[in-house]
Order: sequence, then C-alpha cells, then structure tokens
Amino acid sequence: MPLYESVFIVRQDVTATQVDTLADSFAKIVDETGGSVQRREYWGLRSLSFRIKKNRKGHYVLFNLDAPTAAIQEMERNMRINEDVLRYMTIRIEKLREEPSPIMQGKGDRERERADRGDRGGRGGMRGRGRFDDQDRGGDRGDRGDRGDRGDRDGGRPTVETNSEG
Repeated sequence: MPLYESVFIVRQDVTATQVDTLADSFAKIVDETGGSVQRREYWGLRSLSFRIKKNRKGHYVLFNLDAPTAAIQEMERNMRINEDVLRYMTIRIEKLREEPSPIMQGKGDRERERADRGDRGGRGGMRGRGRFDDQDRGGDRGDRGDRGDRGDRDGGRPTVETNSEG
C-alpha cells in the first residue's frame, strides 16, 4: 500500500483531549477503510504564520499512514466537513521515518538547553544591570554637533523678521 504523511491543524479553543478524540476518529476512518496509522504525533499548540479563520494558534497533529487512496480520500473528506479543522495536508512519501519528526526532535533540544542553563534566571545573567550605562548612552553626547537652540519651538531655525510698516 502507498505511504502518506498527513498533518492537520485544529482550532486553538479546542482542548487537547478533544484534539486527541478528533485524531482518534480520523485514525478509525483509516483503519475501517483498510489502512493503518503507523505513527501519530501531537505537536502541541503552536503559533500560526498568519490568521486562519480568526485563529492565531492551532493544535498540530501528524499521522504517518500506510493506507489505500480511498482511505485517505475519506479521511480528508471528514476533515473538510469538521469545522474544528482549520487546515490539513497529506502527501505521498517513499518510506516512513524511523526517528521522530524534526518538530519533536526540536522539543527535546529545547528541554536539554533549558537544563544546561542552570539557575541563571529568565534574562540570561543580566540581573542587576541597569537599563542604560554611560557607555550605552554615548558618554557626554558631545559628538552630536551644533543643532541650534533646542529651547525654541521652531527647532532652532532662524526666524525671519517681517516689516510691518507699509
């Protein structure tokens, strides 16, 4: 049977358990029509690149499928009907991955990186430092040049005298 990779995005206001139930229903459709779900990954609630139907975030789910074309078509038909599914994409692939998807690999890297940081705090060791230092502000600011008198409302531009005599 052909191999497929399918990702779908569910609305942000749906709970994770409802997303899991929805994924179960799509997996059941594939199983009933003669296919099987080889891998299922929940990528979590992630930000979208742009708004989709007034949503800024969405729950992402990945399926690796070994199924006939009819099973994929039926699953996609049900995704189109369901109003909680914002987008979906299914592609045919040559072989299934043995390792976790790059998204799931990245999550493990972030957790290891956080553990490596230790107790530096949220600002990365920047505690106690004021907003500006003298060197950040350019010292005495003498390098700006002459810009005229800043006290004038007209920005230091010379005023033109007009002769009111007729």
